[in-house]
Amino acid sequence: MNFSSSIDWTHHPKRLAVKLTAKGENYVQQGHPWVFSESIIKVNPNAKTGDLAIVFGKRANKMIGIGLYDAKSPIRIKMIYNESGSVQIDDSFFLRKIEQAYQKRVLLLRTKTNSYRLLFGENDGFPSLIADVYASVLVVKLYSEIWLPYLKTILKSLISISKCKTVVLRLSRSLQNSNTHQLKDGEIVYGTLIDEVVQFVEHGVNFSANVIKGHKTGYFLDHRENRRQVGLLSKNKTVLDVFSYAGGFSVHALANEATEVTSVDISAQALEIAIQNGKLNPYKGKHFVKAGDAFQILEEFIISKITFDVVVIDPPSFAKQQKEVALAKKKYAQLAYLGVQLTAKGGILVLASCSSRVSSISFYDINAQTLQNCNRPFSIELKTQHDIDHPIGFPEGAYLKSAYYRFLD
Repeated sequence: MNFSSSIDWTHHPKRLAVKLTAKGENYVQQGHPWVFSESIIKVNPNAKTGDLAIVFGKRANKMIGIGLYDAKSPIRIKMIYNESGSVQIDDSFFLRKIEQAYQKRVLLLRTKTNSYRLLFGENDGFPSLIADVYASVLVVKLYSEIWLPYLKTILKSLISISKCKTVVLRLSRSLQNSNTHQLKDGEIVYGTLIDEVVQFVEHGVNFSANVIKGHKTGYFLDHRENRRQVGLLSKNKTVLDVFSYAGGFSVHALANEATEVTSVDISAQALEIAIQNGKLNPYKGKHFVKAGDAFQILEEFIISKITFDVVVIDPPSFAKQQKEVALAKKKYAQLAYLGVQLTAKGGILVLASCSSRVSSISFYDINAQTLQNCNRPFSIELKTQHDIDHPIGFPEGAYLKSAYYRFLD
């Protein structure tokens, strides 16, 4: 396999012996993928990012797992092996882990879908690494330099298992600003890319993603099943898609014969992509877009007494830090209240959250309390989490939650 010459394959990671506190030992033995710096009692003095950390517990003083050392992060060790048995961290080790991840996605790939998340970071044993497939293009996003020594073998295994013909490398902001490597965000490290906008299929509906400049890896795959559900609910209905980005819910609604779809987003550029994604599929309904602050636009709709049969409100994360949680909860309550006003009699309101710091229980409680205060009878039709290609391997790995509320008036 011929990879980009900008990738430096000369990294030679060392083996470190790391001893943990009793608390850190408990977390590792429970399968948690993170070891924070304060949980480390002892480590080699010359430890560098990417080194293999052989982790020992305090009580039994024996190996309890293996991780990758990250000198730049408070999460000092990111675990890749949470067992006590001996194992060789080599090409075949990573190949096995990627094969195991692929097997979890097989049922999804039996549908009319050729876009999926092959590696979901910690949840698949690859902390700080994401691998998404769009048709024949593989997009790998790195969030930490721990993977630089192992990138070549991982890319080889990903290509072998996914059968992709092109690999695009995306980098987190911290890696983009690092001077310890020669990699560039959006670099094509394997194969060729004719167009940075790649077309793919999701449950029989056509989409596109900009794999070079788009958010994350180009698209948000985690809501795939919810988009399908909204599509099924949309036939002969009017639909409002709030925080629509590239029009995921909107496009499924149009493709499933919605009479009218309105996409709302702060980015006019994203709405243009939503329009183009809609046109990748035959549809007869009308597609309107409105750019601006979602809260203000929803208020304007309410003042104008506009309602919709299906309302989907899927905001970005409101709580990226713990100190933002209280405000995030207020915003969720506000959006639920606005959604109630905008949903027609007998209609469906879909409320979603991707804030990992707001638990599912808290989110559903906020919605229930808000809806009950609005004095409209409703039933809970469905509650969902991640799609099949976003398995949850540890508590913090669960972030996405959605609920479908049908009004009974």
